[in-house]
Amino acid sequence: MLIVLGISGCVRLGPDFQSPREAWVEQWGSPALEQSSQRSLNPDIRQWWQVFADPVLDRLIAESDAHNADLKIAGLRVMEARAQLGIAQSGRYPQLQQASVDSLYFNRRQFGGSNPQDSHFWQHSAGFDIGWELDFWGRFSRAIESSDASYFAAQANYEDVLVLLRAQVADTYFALRTTEARLRVARENANQQQRNFEITEKLFNSGQQAELDLQQAKTQYLGTLSTIPALEDQIQRTRNALAVLIGQPPGGLPQLLENQGLIPLVDRAVLQDVPANLLLRRPDVRAAELNVAAQSALIGVAVTDFYPSLTLLGSIVWSADTLKGTSNSLDLIGGPSLRWNLFDHGQISNNVRVQDARLQQLIEAYRDKVRQAAREADDAASGLIKSLERERILREAETAAKRSLALANAQYREGYSDFQRVLDAQRALLEQQDNYLVARSNAVSNVIALYKAVGGGWYSAQPIVDQSTREQMRQRTDWGDLLNEPATVLPKKVNDHE
Repeated sequence: MLIVLGISGCVRLGPDFQSPREAWVEQWGSPALEQSSQRSLNPDIRQWWQVFADPVLDRLIAESDAHNADLKIAGLRVMEARAQLGIAQSGRYPQLQQASVDSLYFNRRQFGGSNPQDSHFWQHSAGFDIGWELDFWGRFSRAIESSDASYFAAQANYEDVLVLLRAQVADTYFALRTTEARLRVARENANQQQRNFEITEKLFNSGQQAELDLQQAKTQYLGTLSTIPALEDQIQRTRNALAVLIGQPPGGLPQLLENQGLIPLVDRAVLQDVPANLLLRRPDVRAAELNVAAQSALIGVAVTDFYPSLTLLGSIVWSADTLKGTSNSLDLIGGPSLRWNLFDHGQISNNVRVQDARLQQLIEAYRDKVRQAAREADDAASGLIKSLERERILREAETAAKRSLALANAQYREGYSDFQRVLDAQRALLEQQDNYLVARSNAVSNVIALYKAVGGGWYSAQPIVDQSTREQMRQRTDWGDLLNEPATVLPKKVNDHE
């Protein structure tokens, strides 16, 4: 018996996990990424939004970390995976540990024969049964290995939600500020065009100007005025989206009124490591690799069904009754039990094939995830370079458009040109100013996308489940120490996760 107990669990059927990484990942890089990034330890990529030096953005991200619903759900899924791991770990111990107590009343009537009689009595019994299936083929150790990987995958998914949430908050915040700037430009141009329209109207009424100039000035003014309601609606929608992201109901966000200048430009991202390592550190990539590890272990669980299961059984049973002349009994029962499913008609072998097919699907999903991550990083880097080029061109175009409008107004007042030149210059200025603001916003969006593509913002010092939620769950259910904050798990190779 001691020998059997000693060697149980030493055999682990099924494949051991092998990383599905492809060779190209280790040396990956791109010219665009090299041009659009620099190596430095400051600012920390885990808090990349500090490159914008915007206190309002810092507060918004802190609010989202504390109150965003998707992040809370991801944290609770970590707790769920932790409990699932506890279920798997219970397989190391006897699976059946059952105590029973019975107290039964008997009313027995015997018929026939020469001496029919009735008897009434109570029968009492108490017992304890134990059954321990030995982990001879590694069924339970493989299940623990799978649940362990799933637990770490849940943590990686939580970090991935952090990455996406912080990028979305920053992108939405700067989109809001861009739209507000576009609204200010539209209002300024509408005011200028209204003055021109009023001047042409007076000149037309006095007979000094043709009706064509009046109608053209009116058309341009009303056209610019019509863009204002659409921009105001866009601002309100963006504010509502930002409010929901930070866990607040739609409505006013007074903290956003503090900063109304142009959004800051960052010409390159600050990275602490080479792009290849950053890709593999991405939380969603690590989660995909951990899913492969979890499924690989499940193949081993399925393979153990081909082999017999050895279970140690034992019982202690005490029984007594109220009949006179009968004795009490105490039974001690124990021994091994062997079960072997010899004829399954392909059920076990096909289950192994199902698990293997699922493993291959996850391997392909992981490799595609890495390729998509590399594409996102390269696209964002290229987009940053080109949007900065466009921003510089449009900045010069805006300056030229302002000068052109000033010259057109001067020549019109002095009688050297017609009013159409003024209208054309005003239209060009509005267009260039709006295009410049959009180009500046695109550049910032590409900076944010680049940080997101390399997994920036994956770490948070706050608890995975906030204190109020933990207290609410403890009042409802006995969680033991599972709700206590687990030790911080830094990014590591999957085959080191145990």
